[in-house]
Amino acid sequence: MSNMVGKVLVLGGGVAGIQAALDLSQLGYYVYLVEKKPTIGGIMAQLDKTFPTIECSI
Repeated sequence: MSNMVGKVLVLGGGVAGIQAALDLSQLGYYVYLVEKKPTIGGIMAQLDKTFPTIECSI
């Protein structure tokens, strides 16, 4: 994108951090997404451990 608004740093690669990075990117910001763990996704990345089957609906 040639019309960058600025640069922004998003700390945390959980669901909220990823969504914030995507939203800011669409607004024209150059986004740096930093996560301290080796994978992104936060707690949602471990959902299969909480609900090992597909039966996690209410």
